[in-house]
Parts: sequence; C-alpha cells; structure tokens
Amino acid sequence: LIDESYGSFLLEVGGKEDPAALFAGLMYREIGETTDSEAIEVRSLEGAQAVASFDSATVSLDEIIERWETPLASTFPIEPSLTAAFEEATPPVSYAKRAAAAPAAVKISAAKPKVFIPVFPGTNCEADSKRAFERAGAEVTVLNLLSMDHGALTESIRRMAEEIGRSQIVMIPGGFSGGDEPEGSAKFIAAVFRSPYMQEATAEFLEKRGGLMLGICNGFQALVKLGLLPFGRITDPDENAPTLTYNTIGRHMSRLVRSRVGSVLSPWLAAAEVGDIHTLPVSHGEGRFVANSETLDALVKSGQIATQYVDLDGHPTSDIRFNPNGSALAIEGITSPDGRIFGRMGHSERNAPGLYINVPGQYDDSIFTSGVAYFR
Repeated sequence: LIDESYGSFLLEVGGKEDPAALFAGLMYREIGETTDSEAIEVRSLEGAQAVASFDSATVSLDEIIERWETPLASTFPIEPSLTAAFEEATPPVSYAKRAAAAPAAVKISAAKPKVFIPVFPGTNCEADSKRAFERAGAEVTVLNLLSMDHGALTESIRRMAEEIGRSQIVMIPGGFSGGDEPEGSAKFIAAVFRSPYMQEATAEFLEKRGGLMLGICNGFQALVKLGLLPFGRITDPDENAPTLTYNTIGRHMSRLVRSRVGSVLSPWLAAAEVGDIHTLPVSHGEGRFVANSETLDALVKSGQIATQYVDLDGHPTSDIRFNPNGSALAIEGITSPDGRIFGRMGHSERNAPGLYINVPGQYDDSIFTSGVAYFR
C-alpha cells in the first residue's frame, strides 16, 4: 500500500471471481482478503509466514481503533450516548395525530403532483432531488434564480412565486447558496423568500393550498432561518430563534450517518414507523441544530423532533462518531407543528440502486414517495 505506483487501482473482487482469469495479461498483485475475523492478520508477500517485525501477526480491530483515536482524544473527546431518560421523554407521535393537529387547509389532490425546486447560486443537489421526485411519480419544475442584474433578479423571483402557486410541493435542495456567506449558511435563500412576491406566495401555498415543503441540508438551513421551521410560517429574525450553525469539530463533515425516526407526525414520514433507522449520507459544515431549552422542550412535547442521530444500539447520541455536527438532542430533522414542513440534514435524495453497498443499513426512507402519495 505504501509503494509508489501512480495510476494503479485498488479493487475489491468478489469471492467467486478468479483473479488470474479476470486480470489475464495485466500486472496485478493480491494484497489481502477479507475474513469474518474482527482482526487484521499480517503476512509476508508470499503469504506463507508472519512478518517478523510485528509483535503479533494478528492485530484486533479494537486495538487498531484505540491506537488511532487515543492521541487526539483530549482534543476531540468522544462523548457518551444521551441517557435513556431522554428517550422516555420523547413519546412516539403517530401519523394519525397529524390530521388532528393540522389547520383547516385544503389539500388539492392530483394524480401527478407538481413539485417546484428553486435553484440558487451555489445549489448543487437539484438534479438528484428532481430524479427522486420523478421516481416517486411527480411532475417536477426546476427554476434557476437569475441574479446578473436587478431586472433579471426581480423577474426571476416573480417567476418563482408563480411556480409556487402552481405546485403542491416545494423543495429547497442542498448546496452552498451564496457560498454560505455572509457569516452563515442559507441567508441568501432566506432573503429571496422574504421578498414580497415569495413571502405572499409561500403563505398562500401553506395556508390556502395545503402544500408540503421539504428542505434538505442547505434547504433545511433556509427553512430554519425563515422560521418556517419550527413555527410553520415565515417569521421575523430573532436572536433567540433556533438555528443551524457550525459543526462542533469546526470543519466540513462528509460521511454516512444513522438516523432514527422519533416521530411520524409528518406526511413525509407516512411510510415510516417510530424506531425505524435509516442510513443517510451527510455533507455539511453547518449542521449543528441549536436552540434554547424552552424551544427544545416545546419541540419534544409537540412531537416535532422527527429524526435523530443514533449510535449502533439505536440510542440518540452526542458521540461525534454518530452525531457529526454536535446537534442538540441529536436532532437530525424537525417538522412544523402540523408536520407539513420537514427539514433534515441527511441527503435522502442521494439514495440510488448500487450505492453504499459495502455499508449495511436501510437507505430508502421513502420520504419522496410519501410526499407524492399525500396528494393522491
């Protein structure tokens, strides 16, 4: 592995394959094989005898991980899971309760619901999101915000407002809108949605048309900055309002996480059960959900904490190995009070056949099919 061998590939080959036949005529070398043992066995290149310079020819994975983590343990401490008492304080919230909690908004049924995805400078997940909704059976419109001059910007915002008025679902996708400047993510998106055209269209969409909204990653950040989460409406900025801010580790995190469904209040989670755990990719530098104790208590009591980062035992945790940003109460996603607005950090849209096959887990959380099915 430490040889200079530029342009080479490191391949994992199935056990039924014959390397000699597979790589006939090519330069190749077998460097190891996977086993059921939770250890790495070190051998010579010939594979006949152990390498003499090692104290032991076999090293346990636990020992390897301990030696890897120990040098920086005081700088980046690994915190224990949250207590079982917290889990007991977050009672399951059923999907049936959503109808009772929802306001008297009219739901407009459609055989092929229309989804609108606005794209801002820096957005990078619109194509994946569009495919996910189309696989679920929706008709999707993607519209880029044009900001070359004042006239183009005004006309673009007007067109976006019109698309909201024609749609049953609005999704704000992930990315780094405006380069996450100034001083924090999604402020550019929030500024656009606070314009008179967009604010009026959004209010009518939610209050009179009974629409659904979804925000993932940068979109989640925007929904929180706008007050749509957790309050269900666009609110004025408030220094005491919850927000999504910089990861506690101080850098971007890109990895797979385990997210447990803690409440199925939302139509977006109609196909889920409380306790379901999904493995999702995350990629963000500002995913830490923070709020004061009063807001957190209110979210727990109203069942608005939809999903949480959990460890291998399924417990909500502040352990950085499972909660990569340090979110309060291990929050990965929340909903509005009636459940029709859902925001999360996990990229559900990045699930597709053939991906992540080397990591066990349930990857399809069905939020796109559930959102589309709500209008049928």
